[in-house]
Amino acid sequence: MTRLRRMMLDELQRRNYSEITTHKYLRAVTDFAKHFGKSPDKLGPNELRTYQAYLLKERKLTPGSAVNCVAALRFFFVKTLKRYQFREFLPYPKDRRRLPTVLSPEEVSRLINAAGTLFRRTLLITLYGTGMRRAELESSARWLRLNRLTASDLCVRKSPESVEKSGQRQKLVLRREYASALCDAFSRL
Repeated sequence: MTRLRRMMLDELQRRNYSEITTHKYLRAVTDFAKHFGKSPDKLGPNELRTYQAYLLKERKLTPGSAVNCVAALRFFFVKTLKRYQFREFLPYPKDRRRLPTVLSPEEVSRLINAAGTLFRRTLLITLYGTGMRRAELESSARWLRLNRLTASDLCVRKSPESVEKSGQRQKLVLRREYASALCDAFSRL
């Protein structure tokens, strides 16, 4: 093991990086050095720019993968070699934010109706109707099983004033037709 590799490994371990991250960071710096055929501490800002362009244009890495390489190289130059000025030569590539596909009401109805079992239909109705995450749905389902609720209980909205006072975020609530289907389904579970 080379002196530089040992130094970087020591820094990664000292900061309690995971084994996987440690392996990937060491690999990224090794690939960087192999690309230029020199020790990485002998390479400078021009090589960093060239290598980053190579990753994105020639190797066609996604911005997310390129960010991982940049993070590894930043760690090597800034934390291991203490070359703080190198941070500005390693910008993170900008990732285009993609908007999620929004389903039409007809598509949502077809999706919900295509669920094979009552349980799956109930899950889809709840997820769509409330905007919940899966984990939130699991805890709500347990609570709903314990407390017999009516459709009107599920459709109560908090007023914006009470939401601001209590510090809670206002969440979407179920549409009335989904609320009655949900109550019906949970009463049969």
